[in-house]
Amino acid sequence: MKHLGIFILGALLLASCATNKRAAYIQQVQTDIPTDIEQDYQIRIKPLDRLTVTINSKDPELAAPFNAASSYNSLNGLSSYSSSSNGNLQILTVDKEGKIQLPIIGEIDCDGLTRNELAKKIENTIRENGMVHDPIVIIQFADVKFSVLGEVARPGQFSITKDRISLFDALAMAGDLTIYGQRENVALIREENGMRTVHYFDLKKPDILASPYFYLQQDDVVYVTPNKYKAQAGEINQNRSFYISLVSVAVSVATLLVTITR
Repeated sequence: MKHLGIFILGALLLASCATNKRAAYIQQVQTDIPTDIEQDYQIRIKPLDRLTVTINSKDPELAAPFNAASSYNSLNGLSSYSSSSNGNLQILTVDKEGKIQLPIIGEIDCDGLTRNELAKKIENTIRENGMVHDPIVIIQFADVKFSVLGEVARPGQFSITKDRISLFDALAMAGDLTIYGQRENVALIREENGMRTVHYFDLKKPDILASPYFYLQQDDVVYVTPNKYKAQAGEINQNRSFYISLVSVAVSVATLLVTITR
């Protein structure tokens, strides 16, 4: 009896270890060893992005002409000038060539720049042309989003609120994978430069941290594939619904026949 108890305990421990290996992320990684991140992987401006542009100065009257609200009002159907705590708000759409049109300043090429790089570029343009000697430019993404679909707790579309967001950040915002999600089969769909790429991750392997797809870009779609148990459960539920419907029809027909024969 004692040997039987030890055998059962050992079997349970082995089963637990196997379950942990199936569920744990980034297995067999070397710990406490710093690794260089080759790029900064910040969100970079692309055509058709929408940006809020705010230009400030110690003298508000000098900065006011740079903050025309016509772009914001035309997009949102507003008749009054919108403002925020850090100055007047304008939303500009990057055109297909990667440029925006700013009041007074004119055309600015911003394709591939980060928010801070674009802000510095506008500040330098204003300063070099003698328009304002102390410009402060603030750039924000107006509606940069990504989507998480499939076997996660809260699938949906999410706003990017910082300059760099990882795959794990995205999954955390979606409530993490459900028990039916395949950790070794997570897809990322990306569109850039007129091309669509689908990349698959195995969340259990440490090499995902070095992948150029580990950090998300705007409009990326993350899809968590359901495992075979979810597929089987769906098939069972579908068959159950079919048989219930079939029985319901049979009962109705039988009732009708009984009524007619009477």
